[in-house]
Amino acid sequence: MSRLFRDVDGGSLYPQGSVVCIGAFDGLHLGHRALVRHAVARARSLGLSAVALSFEPLPREFFAAGVAPPRLMLPRARIEGLRDLGADGIGLLRFDARMATMSAENFVRDVLAGRLGAREVWVGPEFRFGHKRGGDIATLHRLGSHLGFEAGEIAPVALDGERVSSTRIRNALREGDFALAARLLGRPYSIGGHVVRGKRLGRTLGFPTANLRFGGKTPPFAGIHAVWVHGVGAAPLAGVSSFGTRPTVDGVEPLLEAHLFDFDGDLYGRRIEVEFVAKLRDEEKFPDLAAMVAQIHRDAAQARAILQRQEKQQAYA
Repeated sequence: MSRLFRDVDGGSLYPQGSVVCIGAFDGLHLGHRALVRHAVARARSLGLSAVALSFEPLPREFFAAGVAPPRLMLPRARIEGLRDLGADGIGLLRFDARMATMSAENFVRDVLAGRLGAREVWVGPEFRFGHKRGGDIATLHRLGSHLGFEAGEIAPVALDGERVSSTRIRNALREGDFALAARLLGRPYSIGGHVVRGKRLGRTLGFPTANLRFGGKTPPFAGIHAVWVHGVGAAPLAGVSSFGTRPTVDGVEPLLEAHLFDFDGDLYGRRIEVEFVAKLRDEEKFPDLAAMVAQIHRDAAQARAILQRQEKQQAYA
C-alpha cells in the first residue's frame, strides 16, 4: 500500500532515502507515465522508495482569478493512477499561500532533502518550481550537489510529432476528439466517482441516471456523449450521458449524469467509471421538458448506434 502525505512539515518520511519525481500529473498521460515509471525503475535498482510528488490544488488552480482552469483528473483518480504505476509514496502537498511563497531553495532543502531524503530527483521537460517559478533543473543540480542527491530531466514524449501534454488533451476533449485524447493518455478518457442522489427528475421522465459530481473542479468539457459505464456488471454497459450544469432545469453545479441502456437497478453509493466515446452535441436550454425529452430520445438512439458500431469493429479487429 502506497503512503499518502499532504504536509511539508514533520520528520523524515524516508530515512533510508528515496527517488522522487515531481509533476502536476493531471491526467497521468504518456509523458507523466514515462516520468513516474523511470523514477520507479531507478528506485528499484537502488533499493529505495519511489515517491511521486504533486500538489492539491494544482498551482494553476490556486493562482487562477475567477473560474479555475479545467481539470482532467480528480485527486482520488490521480492517487490510484500513481499507485498503479508503482509509486511507494504519493505526496499531494497542500498548495496554499505558504507553499506559493516558498522559495525554490527552501523547497529543495526542507521537502526534497529533509522530508523525503531524496537521493535522486526526476522532473519532466521545462519543469519550474518555487516562488515565482524561480527553480528549474539547474537549481536542482546546484543544490543537489550540496544536499546529497542527483537530479535529472527525462526527454519529452511526442505523438504525431508534437509533445504530449495536459493542454493538448484538454483541447482534444473540448473538441470532442476522444480518440486523440485516448492516444495521448494511453487509455480512454473516463471520470469515476460514487453515485450520488439527484433530484430524480430523470426517473420521472423515463431516463433514470447515475449522477457523479466533479469535486468542485472545473470540467474539461461539457455536452451530451455516448459512453460506456464500468463498475456495474462484469462487462461495461452502454449509455448516454449529459455533462454540464443542466440549463433547462436551472442547474448550477457541474454534474455528470449517465443513463444506462436496458438497466434498472439502484446504483446509489456505488463507485462507477464513465468512459467517453463520442460527443453527440452541446448542452442547450430547451423551452420545456417535453422538448428536452424528445431530444433525449434522439440522443439515446444515436448513442446506441455509435456504441453498437464500436462493438462490431472491436469484434472484427
